[in-house]
Amino acid sequence: MTNPGWGSVPEGGGPQPQPRCVRHPDRPTLLACSRCGRPSCPECLRDASVGQHCVDCVAAAERSVPRARTIAGAPVRSDRPSPIVTYVLIALNVLVFGITAAQSASVLNNEQGSALFLDWALWPPLIAAQDEYIRILGSGFLHFGPMHLAVNMFALWVIGRDTELVLGRVRYLSVYLVSILGGSAAVLFMETGAVTAGASGAVFGLLGAQAVILLRLRRSPAPVLTIVGLNVIISITIPGISLWGHLGGLVAGAAATAALLYAPQYLGAGNDRERIVRTGWIALVAVVVVTLVAIVLAVLRLRAQLGV
Repeated sequence: MTNPGWGSVPEGGGPQPQPRCVRHPDRPTLLACSRCGRPSCPECLRDASVGQHCVDCVAAAERSVPRARTIAGAPVRSDRPSPIVTYVLIALNVLVFGITAAQSASVLNNEQGSALFLDWALWPPLIAAQDEYIRILGSGFLHFGPMHLAVNMFALWVIGRDTELVLGRVRYLSVYLVSILGGSAAVLFMETGAVTAGASGAVFGLLGAQAVILLRLRRSPAPVLTIVGLNVIISITIPGISLWGHLGGLVAGAAATAALLYAPQYLGAGNDRERIVRTGWIALVAVVVVTLVAIVLAVLRLRAQLGV
C-alpha cells in the first residue's frame, strides 16, 4: 500500500531544511534578527525597540555609540565607579609602613632600625654622593609613625577619589607620581640637610590637580586654594614639616594636570579625540622631563657644594 504524500522527495520540490542559528549550527530555528536578517536561536536574540536583534548586531551598535568621557578624556565607567588606584596607593603606603614597623619592632618609632626606611628616606647628601636615586620616589611611601600615616592617607582618600574619577586611572597615577618627583626636586634644592619622607608632597600635588580641574570646569578653585593656604601656614609654623616638599608637589601636580587638560586646547588639537589624547600625553611627558632635569641640576649643585 502506498501514499502519494510519503516516501522519497520528488525532484525539484518537497520540504526545505529548517534554518540553523548562525552562532549555533546545531540548533534549528524559525527566528531571525530583524536588523541583519540572519537566523538566530532565542539565546542569541535580544529584545529591541523594533523586533529582536542578534547579539552581534547589539555589540556593533554599542561600539558605534560614543562613550561618555570626562574633561580629561577618561571614560566614564559606570554610575558608581570605584577609585581603585586611590585604594591601591593607600594599601601600598600602609604596607610599606607595616614593613618598617616590623623591621624596627616599633610602631611609634618605625624609622629607627628599619633597613627599608634607611634605604628610601630622602636625604639629599646620599643621593649626591652615592647615586641612591630610589630615595627620590621611595620616600613618598614612607611615614614617620602612625599619626603621620593616618593624616596623609585620610587626605589621599578624601582628595584622591574625585581626582581619579575625573582624570582616569592612568592619568591620575601619573599625576601622583610626578607630584612625588616634584616634591623631591624642591627638597633637593631647598632642604639639603633634612631627612624627608611622606606622601604629603603627592597629596599637595592632587590639591593642585583639583584646582586646575575646577578652573577647567569654570568653577572657583577658592575652596582648594584655601586648604592649600592653611596647610602652608601649618608647614611654616610647625617644626619638622617639609614646606618645600609640599610646594614642590603642589607645583608639579598642578603643572601635570594643566598639561593634560589645557595643552590640547592651546596646541590646536581641535575636536579630534585621538589628537587630544596624544597631545595631552606629550605635554605630560614634557612636564616629567622638566622635573627630572630639575632633579639632575639639584644633584649636580649639591655635588659641587659637597666637593664630591
